[in-house]
This record gives sequence, C-alpha cells and structure tokens, in this order.
Amino acid sequence: MTDLLQKRCKPCEGGVAPLSKPEAEALMKQLHGDWRLAEDAKSIRREWRFKNFYRTMSFVNAVAHIANTEDHHPDLEIGYGYCRMKFNTHAIGGLSENDFICAAKVDALP
Repeated sequence: MTDLLQKRCKPCEGGVAPLSKPEAEALMKQLHGDWRLAEDAKSIRREWRFKNFYRTMSFVNAVAHIANTEDHHPDLEIGYGYCRMKFNTHAIGGLSENDFICAAKVDALP
C-alpha cells in the first residue's frame, strides 16, 4: 500500500506552483506501472480495457465515487470496452499531489 492511499486531496484554487518533473517522477513510482507522465510533466494518463460496456461503466462509476469523495476529478474518455483517464490540476496548469492521490486510489480498485 502506498502512502498516497492514506492521504486526502486538499482544495486547490491556484496560487501554488505545479509539481516539477523530478517531483512528479518520484510520485510516479508509487503508482501502477501503466500510468504515463506527459513529456511536459503537466498530466498523467492511463488506459484500461474491459470485456464489455457494462464492466467499463462499473469501473467508471467506482472512479466517480473516488472523484466525488476527494473533490478532484479526472478527464475521462469512455467507449465500448475501454476507459482512458487523465489527471491534472486545472487551477495550476499542471500536476499536484492530488492527482497522484486519486490515481493511487483508482489503482486500488478491485
């Protein structure tokens, strides 16, 4: 279990600097290996594949619960048998620890 799973997202309305690339790379080590850090280190992305639309939507609903609980929401692209997810903190134009907290909680889904 990673330290990120024990944390809660903090409100972010801007006024703080986004994580640097080295800071983001360090936090990436606590996530599943399928997460990818953008070249500009302003977002992280991952894709999942499912047998059918029902399983995809079950996963998306579980993600929605995490997002609402943490009040930090990913960008999602959903279709038959897949879900693509991107986290970044819009208010600061890059990554914050919140993105990694939520990604770790998504990783912990069964």
